Amino acid sequence: MSRRARRNGFFLAALELGDRPRLGDRHAHRPKYFSDSEDLDRSVQREFARLEGLQAALFAEGARSLLVVLQGRDAAGKDGVVRHVAGEFNPQGVVVTSFKRPTDLELRHDFLWRVHQAVPAAGLVGVFNRSHYEDVVVTRVHGTVTHKECVRRFREINDFERMLAGNGTTILKFFLHVSRAEQGRRLAQRLSDPNKNWKYEPADLTERKRWGEYTRAYTDALSHCSTAWAPWYVVPADDKGVRNLLIARTIANTLAAMAPKYPRADRAIIRAARKLR
Repeated sequence: MSRRARRNGFFLAALELGDRPRLGDRHAHRPKYFSDSEDLDRSVQREFARLEGLQAALFAEGARSLLVVLQGRDAAGKDGVVRHVAGEFNPQGVVVTSFKRPTDLELRHDFLWRVHQAVPAAGLVGVFNRSHYEDVVVTRVHGTVTHKECVRRFREINDFERMLAGNGTTILKFFLHVSRAEQGRRLAQRLSDPNKNWKYEPADLTERKRWGEYTRAYTDALSHCSTAWAPWYVVPADDKGVRNLLIARTIANTLAAMAPKYPRADRAIIRAARKLR
């Protein structure tokens, strides 16, 4: 990394369409450019302050929206990002949607039906904890869709996200990349902690045995669906502080580039304000 980039603070680079993401275990570790002495808490708080101000302007403007998609393996930290990053937003301007197994009603519709209903309205930030990408990853690993169907779904996802972007929704997609060893440690902690063991499902360990299959499925999904209008970012997620900083900074930089503006008061409001003096 250049000295200039180091001075300006590290930021995530978006994948380009067709890029093969690096999903080896070492790519999940704390990056070397974050020294042990770096004050992550202070850096994170600076980004949180930026998020607060920019979100307030987006909400007041009421013309565009931001969609943040969080994907990752079990225990990758999706809930943690919702708590620590999305939790900094004003609650009236953010909507968090957690996608579980599809219901019978949802299964009777196309796979994007339930997702479209959760897209944030103008002025809001929407956060997806899991998303439509479950339908090209989990379904592929479990063999409920064929390779041909999966490729078709990649095209449909790209078209869907292009439509959202064309209608004023800026999209950021984060893959929280955790190493196999760190996932194992977190799952063990989850089992032993009474405040967390409610999250455990027997399928967690079964899915862990399919590590290689999930790696291939995520690699293909990210490679086929990282577009200019809906980019994917791979976040090294073994270190929670680094994870939170990189995601918060990317969201803040994106909102800053959107440059939301507070609406101008109309003349009637200005006249009313003068009468109060």
